[in-house]
Amino acid sequence: QVHVAESGGGLVQPGGSLRLSCVASGRRFEAENMNWFRQAPGKQREFVAGITTAGPITRYADSVKGRFSVSIDKAVNAVYLQMNNLKPEDTAAYYCNAKGIIVDDNNDWSNFDSWGQGTQVTVSS
Repeated sequence: QVHVAESGGGLVQPGGSLRLSCVASGRRFEAENMNWFRQAPGKQREFVAGITTAGPITRYADSVKGRFSVSIDKAVNAVYLQMNNLKPEDTAAYYCNAKGIIVDDNNDWSNFDSWGQGTQVTVSS
């Protein structure tokens, strides 16, 4: 089982910045990509940004391009989301998602798709 944990949320004024962190942990796994999603009250969860461990290759939702930046530290299975020029519409719970391969004690491998508990980001004056 791969455990995912986010941190770094909080309250920030419009135009401000925040940096979210996420770490994946567990035995004998290899993350292939790590992603950020968000969910505002009354809305569906939506993709924000993602990054592959190979490359790495990044992609972003149109609503955050030019303001958010995703990066990865493969040595510690961590992904970061630098959020600049935050807007009130960025207010949401932000969730980290990790996908990849996990190997069991019999050396059989399977795919995993793990989610964190979320961290709240509130943009308000």
